[in-house]
Amino acid sequence: MRLLGLDPGLRITGWGVIEVEGNRLRHVADGAVRSDEQRSLAERLTQLHQGLVAVIEEFAPFEAAVEETFVNRNAASTLKLGQARGVVMLAPALAGMAVAEYATNLVKKSLVGTGHAGKQQVQAMIATLLPGARLDTADAADALAVAVCHAHHRQTNQRWRSPQLREVTG
Repeated sequence: MRLLGLDPGLRITGWGVIEVEGNRLRHVADGAVRSDEQRSLAERLTQLHQGLVAVIEEFAPFEAAVEETFVNRNAASTLKLGQARGVVMLAPALAGMAVAEYATNLVKKSLVGTGHAGKQQVQAMIATLLPGARLDTADAADALAVAVCHAHHRQTNQRWRSPQLREVTG
């Protein structure tokens, strides 16, 4: 099954696609969609949407996962990031995919074992788990981390919903 991880940003939105077969993870592709800072907000959001639609069409993922937004002190920046995040969630949803959301600390904890891991620790773990990942940008590495987090949590959730487990526990 193919999963798409997304790290939303107005300037740069990272994306990463992985293939999941049982407990095996395989890197498919990663990259970033960029918006032109000289354009209006509406045009930049359109650029993000168009870039993500192209990624979805090329790699045909089954589900998507998005990192939740970090709220900073600048309200205007937080609002713009929220708008970009909305577009990032909308693109896969319009393609008919389920879209999961994960807090940054949960993503880090799922990969590294601590919710306050640094970017370098996350990138090192992604390089270990997904040999061949380019990791051209920190945003792409973060997106792959979100995809891996989703793969792990998705499997756990499916096991909990399994009819055999309900029979044993119920």
